Formats: sequence, C-alpha cells, structure tokens
Amino acid sequence: MWGIIIALISGALMSIQGVFNTEVTKNSGIWVASVFVQATALLVCLVAWVTYERTPFSGVFKVEPKYMLLGGVIGAFITYTVIKSMDLLGPAKAVMLIVISQLIVAYGIELLGLWGTEKQPFEMRKAIGMLIAIVGVIIFKKS
Repeated sequence: MWGIIIALISGALMSIQGVFNTEVTKNSGIWVASVFVQATALLVCLVAWVTYERTPFSGVFKVEPKYMLLGGVIGAFITYTVIKSMDLLGPAKAVMLIVISQLIVAYGIELLGLWGTEKQPFEMRKAIGMLIAIVGVIIFKKS
C-alpha cells in the first residue's frame, strides 16, 4: 500500500515540478533553470543524507557496472525534456505522453531483463492496457 501512495505522490510532484520549472525558464534560460533545479536538489539531498543516513559516500564508487552512475546525467536531460515538453504541449498533454513513454520503456526493460531487473514474461493484458492508455492519449489530444 505504501508503494502505491509513494508512486502517486511521485507522479504528482513530477507534474508540479514540471510546471514550476517551465515558469522559471520564462525569466532565465532552460539550462539555467535546470542548473538551479539540480543544485537545489543536491542541497536537499545533502541535508537529508547528513540528517538521516550518513552512509559512506565512497560506496557510490563501488557500483558496478560504472554506467549505472549515469543517473544524474539522465536526470539533467529529464529536467530539460520535461520543461520543454510542458512549454510546447502544456502540462496535461506533456505528462500523459511522459507517463505513456515511461510505461512502455519500463515494460520493455522488464521483458528484456535489462540492467539487473528480473526478466518478466510477456502478458497480453499488460500490452492491452498500454494500448488503451495510448488510445486515451489520442482521444485527449483531439479534444
């Protein structure tokens, strides 16, 4: 149950953050806004780490394979693409397409067992669910 609640909060926060970040770009540039977002995220994470966790930072450098450390690089492009898509499409359309993309890619990762995930068998009901979601986006976009 907590997993569902946390996922719903995550989705809501991503939508709100996208709108906030898009507004920030109106008084700065998209990369300036992205730097600010990443820098403030760093500060929050450092405070949380010092306050609650204090696990050795050196553990990050023991991660194998090393390409798993690219999450921050990917995060920078996530920030950019969310800002740009919300600016071009508006929050609702952008988030719908972002979520559909996340769903399709995540299911593909599970099906192929990529990057340490447990390989899952193909399930027709999941494919149908994704198709229904895609049709929903098309219907929403036409309104």
